Amino acid sequence: MFEKVLIANRGEIALRVHRACKEMGIATVAVHSTADADAMHVRLADESVCIGPPPTSQSYLNIPAIISACEITGAQAIHPGYGFLSENARFAEIVEAHGITFIGPKSDHIKMMGDKIAAKAAVMAAGIPVVPGSDGAVGSDEMAMKIAKEIGFPVLVKASAGGGGRGMKIAQTEADLANSLAQARQEAKGAFGDDTVYLEKYLTLPRHIEIQIIADSHGNVVHLGERDCSLQRRHQKVWEEAPSPALNSHERDEIGEIVVKAIKSLGYLGVGTIEFLYENGKFYFIEMNTRLQVEHPVTEAITGIDLVREQIRIAAGLPLSFTQDDIVFNGVAIECRINAEDPVTFAPSPGTITDYHPPGGLGVRMDSAIYAGYKIPPYYDSLLGKLIVHGKNRAECLMRLKRSLGEMVIGGTKTTTPLFQRLLQERDIIDGNYNIHWLEKWMDSNKPE
Repeated sequence: MFEKVLIANRGEIALRVHRACKEMGIATVAVHSTADADAMHVRLADESVCIGPPPTSQSYLNIPAIISACEITGAQAIHPGYGFLSENARFAEIVEAHGITFIGPKSDHIKMMGDKIAAKAAVMAAGIPVVPGSDGAVGSDEMAMKIAKEIGFPVLVKASAGGGGRGMKIAQTEADLANSLAQARQEAKGAFGDDTVYLEKYLTLPRHIEIQIIADSHGNVVHLGERDCSLQRRHQKVWEEAPSPALNSHERDEIGEIVVKAIKSLGYLGVGTIEFLYENGKFYFIEMNTRLQVEHPVTEAITGIDLVREQIRIAAGLPLSFTQDDIVFNGVAIECRINAEDPVTFAPSPGTITDYHPPGGLGVRMDSAIYAGYKIPPYYDSLLGKLIVHGKNRAECLMRLKRSLGEMVIGGTKTTTPLFQRLLQERDIIDGNYNIHWLEKWMDSNKPE
């Protein structure tokens, strides 16, 4: 097992990894920008290294600085968290080239799944169902039109190197296609330096269902059920729950077995998430995330498995500490992302936290790195923390969530807490009757006058 791990991230996920390491008896190294000198993970880590000024390109994305921090502290492994360099294949290669262990998948798999066209081809060959669309990149507008007519409008134009909703445009009709292609290519070029796009059939009322898998270097692959991430704004997840209120145990077992078989055939290593659109009882692959997900705590809540601990064990060459037969899904868990944003306009709200009281009690978990007096830097993601509640059934979970949101105090900044309090009054949310378009439609119809 490693004696010291460097955490190449910030905020709540850096603190989450630190806690897992300490419970395993592993020393931690925090890296930070000058803006994060007083961050909680920096305060709690055994060692800390400043790697640059606030801009991410000069700090959290500064690969030479991170490698140097490893070398001067003697860290044997790097945990990338999520975001930043977590899905950067080149970073994983450089880490390994320096004799340091990358706590994550093989660089080849990161590279493959980071290219949406290559990923689609790989999972199709492995037996995972995909959304109807082009077999690869579409070059000319004429080619795109031919394919769009074959699969039927509306269609979705997607950037091959895309993520987070960038480089995605909907073409409802033939007249929309040329403009959607141009916009998607321009956005993709600016965001990823690659204007390659492809087409998929646009599903009208799907849910976003993702399957959590974990694989070791001994040939063992296990799925940990699904998460429903359908409540989204601008393709960004807002609320996640496990299990999905839309699936039954037969559907769960069936798609889980398909995914496990496919992941095993690919020789994948570590944690990963296969994301699907689900409509009319059918699953359609959209992408694979080769990292820990923001919403991983809901899976931990219903399975009792520490995913970060397992990541570290796998990277150290140990086998999984459980088999598929050991996995029992217990109750329901929901996660709400609490952002430093106006709950109506979603405008960022940086500032100083004047008061902080996280909710508590049975089945309540708050993953956050904020504290009273903490200054929210304006340079990074607005996520302040994640409220995760767990109950023996969905009704109990919803009541626990309502109670917990009422207890939460975050003073000095606007947060999205009121949004979730409003959502809990909606019959569709109470009944679990929603899809990936529900939240934006609800927001449009509930705009303040």
